[in-house]
Amino acid sequence: MLAAVDISPREAEVLELIGAHLSNAEIGARLCISVRTVESHVSSLLRKLDVPDRRALAQRAPEPAADAAPSHRAPVLPSLLTSFIGRADERAELAELIRTHRQVTAAGPGGVGKTRLALAVAAQAAGEYSDGVWFVDLVPVTDPGMVATAVAGALGLGEQPGRDMTESVAAALADRHALLVLDNCEQVADGVALFLERLLAACPRVTVLATSRARLMVPFERVYAVPPLSLPTDGGSDAVTLFMERAEAVGWPLDPGLRDQIAAICERLDGMALAIELAAARYPTLGLDGITAALSHPLRMLTGGSRADQRHRSVRAALDWSHALLEPADRALLRRVSVFAAPFTAGAAAEVTGDEEGLVIDGLARLAEQSLLVVSASPGGTEYRALETIRQYGTERLTEAGELADIRSRHLRWCLAKAAGLAVVREDWRARFDLVANDLRAALAWAADQPEQRAEAYDLARHLAGLAFTRNLVGESQRRHEQAAALADDPGSAASALRHASVVAGCRMRGDDMFRLRCAAADAARRSGAAAGAAADLAAAATATFRFATTFVRLPAPGEVLALMDKARELAGDDPAALAAVATAEAGWTLHAAVTGGQALGDAVTVGQLIGDAATDGQVLGDTARGGALLGDVVGAGRGESDDSVPETIARAERAVQLTHRTGDPLAESTALDVLTGALSWAGDTYAAAATTQRRITLLTSAPTTPATTHELIEALGEAAEASLGTGDLPAARQWARRLAEHPLLAEVGHRATNWLLVTDALAGNVDQVVAGSVRFLDAWHRAGSPAQSYLGRAMAAVAMIHGLRDDHDARREWQEVLTQLGTLPGHAYGYGAIFDAMLLLHRGQAAEALERMAPEPRQVWQWVTWIWHHWYVALRTEAAVLAGNPGARDSLTEARTIVAGNPVAGAIVERAAALLDGDEQALLATANAFETAGCRYQSARTMVLAGGDHAERGLAVLAELGVAPMAPHR
Repeated sequence: MLAAVDISPREAEVLELIGAHLSNAEIGARLCISVRTVESHVSSLLRKLDVPDRRALAQRAPEPAADAAPSHRAPVLPSLLTSFIGRADERAELAELIRTHRQVTAAGPGGVGKTRLALAVAAQAAGEYSDGVWFVDLVPVTDPGMVATAVAGALGLGEQPGRDMTESVAAALADRHALLVLDNCEQVADGVALFLERLLAACPRVTVLATSRARLMVPFERVYAVPPLSLPTDGGSDAVTLFMERAEAVGWPLDPGLRDQIAAICERLDGMALAIELAAARYPTLGLDGITAALSHPLRMLTGGSRADQRHRSVRAALDWSHALLEPADRALLRRVSVFAAPFTAGAAAEVTGDEEGLVIDGLARLAEQSLLVVSASPGGTEYRALETIRQYGTERLTEAGELADIRSRHLRWCLAKAAGLAVVREDWRARFDLVANDLRAALAWAADQPEQRAEAYDLARHLAGLAFTRNLVGESQRRHEQAAALADDPGSAASALRHASVVAGCRMRGDDMFRLRCAAADAARRSGAAAGAAADLAAAATATFRFATTFVRLPAPGEVLALMDKARELAGDDPAALAAVATAEAGWTLHAAVTGGQALGDAVTVGQLIGDAATDGQVLGDTARGGALLGDVVGAGRGESDDSVPETIARAERAVQLTHRTGDPLAESTALDVLTGALSWAGDTYAAAATTQRRITLLTSAPTTPATTHELIEALGEAAEASLGTGDLPAARQWARRLAEHPLLAEVGHRATNWLLVTDALAGNVDQVVAGSVRFLDAWHRAGSPAQSYLGRAMAAVAMIHGLRDDHDARREWQEVLTQLGTLPGHAYGYGAIFDAMLLLHRGQAAEALERMAPEPRQVWQWVTWIWHHWYVALRTEAAVLAGNPGARDSLTEARTIVAGNPVAGAIVERAAALLDGDEQALLATANAFETAGCRYQSARTMVLAGGDHAERGLAVLAELGVAPMAPHR
């Protein structure tokens, strides 16, 4: 069935995984591609297979072979280079535990074989978990706060703005039946415990199998003590089998008659898997007699203490003699490469050890031959890593040799150089960052505790903060900026780092953190003697409380905000920038107090209803357009002043743009342009507002990419798409909406990213694009926990309308049900909801019902319709009046022409209505061309159908090509 369709091999892989009901994030993790790339393949498959949604795609996925096992997701587990030996009883016991307990910890000393046992059990149990088995290696994680980030990386997830990484992971797994394997938890046990408590509480069908040297002390935990390998008995010995197989693997098979001698060696090593593997690796050069002799001396000291302690010492003994048999240069190399937290290359090892690369390559090969390093191939070349037990042993030896500080310092310098090299982003940037990220974190963790390395630690924290932001690890970026502030030698540098942290918090939609960090920046600036900077910080903190009110968990009390502004005014002196920031804060507060009638600042619902809904179609204050608040900014009055006229408001905004332009600060100018856009839109000057938003984008696009410009640009793109829709410029609206949808920072919030694009394509009649985009929207919305955010209503209504045009009643009903989850929205009742409902009713020939849906006069619903929908409302209402035979249709036409003048789509709708009223076929067909030119094929085809005759046949053909059902005759 798929053979006739041109589907690429990668698309075929994606389709197969869709058939297995994997999410986009899980597909990305499975195929090692980004979520955005998966979304692109899904959209392509929808188009190529001509199906409406993801459910239909899953039905088109190839069926498994008749003799295949039941379909389950293949486990995402690391490939083992050697076979797993024995442990039948342990596997059965541990498998039963994970069936009956939410969280099981496989505990035991280093080298006992916890990881291998957990992997074997996970692979065996994979078929029991419909949503997959996932493995997370915590060895490279040195910061307890990065546990959730490591898990997210394994799952292919990113952080969702408004949530920390743990919440993002929990949201993705909330309804999943999955097994999560967390390996080597001991070094970040506190972080693992906090993560598991939150994860297991939110994900009732997720099971966690952890490995650790000690229990994790979390709710739901069941501890399984991993025993050593079985020693010789009548039934055989796993320990002996392991030794013999590993010796054979290196080309030295052992005669079965030597089993007793091997058994004696295994008993000396207490059945510890790592110790046995190390001994087996020495067999080709020492023989069994040599191994026995080498082990005899250190094992004489293993007396007393618990059996577990002896097992620790047996591994230590095996490491000691294996280490002693190395050449001095190889011993030095082993201990020095132990500073690497992640797999490393020979080149990296040479830089850190200071040795010639050729010699290092030879040495690494010898260490790998002795099972002291694991070798693997990667796209970047051959990589080496030490098992955690061996790495810890190497670190101890490094300390004993007195080289720890020197090698750690060299590793720190190597990390600083790598971080600096990553400042230039190119095609392979992500892979290069991921390769060294854990080493950067480990080096920073060490340097932060070394007083003599404080300056380097500060530099590395700053670098890592920027790199993490580029990698879309915005939560880590904020933490690293805060860490840099704590490491800074002077309060001025600390203030700068805290400002950066505040901006990143804004990108995360964390209003409380924005406020806290700006206040902290003000304190640091004041200590540095920068009173004006402190004033600007306090003003910015105050402004955030009403500009971004919806991103706060707890808004500060009004008195606290007023006190900040008083202090800011006191510190500002005569500094122009500080005075401007204070004036902006006071102007915004003045408007806020006026529109809320003196109500508490924290009453976000009231703010949203009185300002945000009126200015931005149901958005609460703090979302994209912020019309009323922006108007307050441009008024520029101190507290108590009001009643500025609209012309004066616009004049002041234009003056602010001129002044900020002279400063050469693109962020300040962007803010002023944002202010001007709000003033123009509130005044009803739709076209000037659209031009101003485009000017703002041009400015921000040419500015250096920073978290601050990123935050501004995302906001500006949404406003530009909105403004272009208001003027009927659909190509421009789609351009801005597409850029927004493709922005990396919104990759994990596809519902927010595609919001304006869905609206634009729906108004243009781009059915395929809406259907494809709605898949990403709905997936992301569900992954985000189905938030009841009012601004999402317009996209949901747009998709529902498109399914109505397709006559897909089931899909339309589903989207209408999704829309009802947002509650009663004024924007849906009077704004976009009226527009989309009217378009569908007119398509179905129900002109009277469309007119009834838009019964209020435009001037009566202005504050709800707002500038973006005003032209559309007027035009569609006029057409409905004509088609319904309303007696006032002629008067409506006259008024409508004046209102929509300059809007190519709304204007064509009005002219089409006039042509229908006059029976002027030539004028009617002219509007079809006008719609085509405006990028609105649906309305062009609709016009042809309304023209009748041969024109109607051509129009119906275009509608069918678009995927739209035939129009019904008007009644």
